[in-house]
Amino acid sequence: MSASAVAPAVHTLWTTAAAGPIDKIPAPHIEYTQLSPVLIVVGAAVLGVLVEAFVPRKARHHTQVFLSVLALAAAFAAVVGLAAGGYGSTKAHIAAMGAVAVDGPALFLQGTILLAAIVSILTFAERRLDPADHGHRVDSFAAEAAAVPGSEQEKAAVKAGFTTTEVFPLALFAVSGMLVFPAANDLLTLFVALEVFSLPLYLLCAVARRKRLLSQEAAVKYFLLGAFSSAFLLFGIALLYGYAGSVSYATIADVVGGDVTAIDPALADTMGNDVLLLIGFAMVMTGLLFKVGAVPFHMWTPDVYQGAPTPVTGFMAAATKVAAFGAMLRLLYVVLPGLTWDWRPVMWAVAIVTMLGGAIVAITQTDIKRLLAYSSIAHAGFILAGVIAATPSGVSSVLFYLGAYSFVTIGAFAVVTLVRDAGGEATHLSKWAGLGRRSPLVAAVFAVFLLAFAGIPLTSGFSGKFAVFKAAAEGGAGGLVVVGVISSAVAAFFYIRVIVLMFFSEPKPDGPTVAVPSGLTSIAITAGVVVTLVLGFAPQYFLDLAGQAGVFVR
Repeated sequence: MSASAVAPAVHTLWTTAAAGPIDKIPAPHIEYTQLSPVLIVVGAAVLGVLVEAFVPRKARHHTQVFLSVLALAAAFAAVVGLAAGGYGSTKAHIAAMGAVAVDGPALFLQGTILLAAIVSILTFAERRLDPADHGHRVDSFAAEAAAVPGSEQEKAAVKAGFTTTEVFPLALFAVSGMLVFPAANDLLTLFVALEVFSLPLYLLCAVARRKRLLSQEAAVKYFLLGAFSSAFLLFGIALLYGYAGSVSYATIADVVGGDVTAIDPALADTMGNDVLLLIGFAMVMTGLLFKVGAVPFHMWTPDVYQGAPTPVTGFMAAATKVAAFGAMLRLLYVVLPGLTWDWRPVMWAVAIVTMLGGAIVAITQTDIKRLLAYSSIAHAGFILAGVIAATPSGVSSVLFYLGAYSFVTIGAFAVVTLVRDAGGEATHLSKWAGLGRRSPLVAAVFAVFLLAFAGIPLTSGFSGKFAVFKAAAEGGAGGLVVVGVISSAVAAFFYIRVIVLMFFSEPKPDGPTVAVPSGLTSIAITAGVVVTLVLGFAPQYFLDLAGQAGVFVR
């Protein structure tokens, strides 16, 4: 057919489409109340940007802290209100024209992220740990992030008492993306949420006050590897769209399940190609496994955890894991239940190498932040054991573990900020020798967190591990539980080694001092200890809560 014959046909199609009345474009139907937790946080983040522009520099820090904590608390109240209104159970449904799910797992994970964020913001706001500089109180963040490290511009900014208060709106933008990520109900919303929370984290990693070059190196590594993972995710989304003709979770699930009515007749010849499904799914999972720090996608974790400002490390370690595992659960349980036989063997392998890899490599670490990074990799493996169970108890055990783990992690990194020498935080393990004799309270609190990481009974770590291993065993993954127990035993060695170093070694005369924090860091650490002990001594109420919240809306 000639080009001239095609052109009029196309032209008539356009004119026919345009001939209809323009006023028939349907208005989008958005349930603002059900999306209120996200909207509150986004609104506060935008307000935070305006604060940077219009509020005098002296008042900015207090204004930003107050605004951030208020917004996160209001968003948490909104989550509790939605859960009390039945949106976690009987009224669970798909909101925002199919883009976002409002159901039990989404609300539980959003509540966990918001509580973790509130505690993290308190550590961001700490200004008592470093000695005053030119008469000004300083926090963990660079005086002027845009200044070249060691330059005259930076020295002038320090002398003038500048602080990077932009970290608070950046943290709020990151939280808003994390809130949408586990609730996303189509692949495009998932990708947009991923970028919304990743980009602020790349920036937050680069603004440490001390060791700025290490901090900037960590940010560049995180950005480059994060861009790779985002590319994998996006390519996977494209392939899944090619397979199902839709980015909606429900439609993809129907096509996977063989529902012919879900297939668009115009695309019937090209859809349903299993190669697209398997490769696309593998790529999407690669993007998510990168975010949770699972082996072999973990290489960024130790460098970024070590280089980033410690309050940011705690925030990132806790909240990112919660959001990414939430998205992974929804993808595996809602979109791909028909592919369980295909994804389980691969996830088995990933969980095993993640548990063993994290635990074994952690033994060789001499830096406390790197040790906690490899510890977090091992924990990603333990959580994957609950994901692999592919049962309702698997979902609820993962929800419980994420809630317990996030508070222990933020508390542990908050304690790391207190142990300091002339160069700032003393993170080398040799510096921690004899800490229990110099500052028994701080060492005892850190020991509680380490015992929780190790999964010792009467801590939240034991309750969480017991829940995921029980779910995995009931789901037919008994072999995984055996590997998990062995990995826990290996991991217990290096946690106990740190405790022995703190309490049974002689303190060095030139060793670090323990800074006395303000009430903000004290509240953060106290919250971590309380949650660790409450979930260890009386976990049943919270296990039941996670059980009630463990049903996805389809």
